[in-house]
Amino acid sequence: MAFFAISRSQPLTLLSSTDLAAVNERLEEECSQLRQALSSHAIVDQAIGALVVLGQIPPEEAWRGLRDVSQRTNTKLRTVAEHVMAFAQGADLPEPERIELQRAISRYTAWRQT
Repeated sequence: MAFFAISRSQPLTLLSSTDLAAVNERLEEECSQLRQALSSHAIVDQAIGALVVLGQIPPEEAWRGLRDVSQRTNTKLRTVAEHVMAFAQGADLPEPERIELQRAISRYTAWRQT
C-alpha cells in the first residue's frame, strides 16, 4: 500500500508505510519537544514574576538575574526557575544558586538606582 504526503516544500510525495511511520515518529518527537518548550517557558515566566516580587526589580532585570544564575552555576535555566519557584513557596535554594541570585538581585537593584 502506498500513501501520499503533502507539504509546502514537496507538494505530493509518495511514501511507503515504512516511510510514513518514520515521518510520524519524527513528528511525534517534534511535538514532544514543543510541549517541553512551552512548559519550560511557563515556569521561567513564573520565576521572573517571583523575582520581580521578591527582589523588587523590573521584569527585564529579573530575566537577566535568572540567566546570570544559570550561566554562573552551570545549571539549566528551567532548573533554576523551578528552584526559584520552590523557594518562593518556602523551600531552600541550592547554595550556589542562592549566592548567585543574591548577587544578581543586588547588582540589578544597584544598577537601577544609579
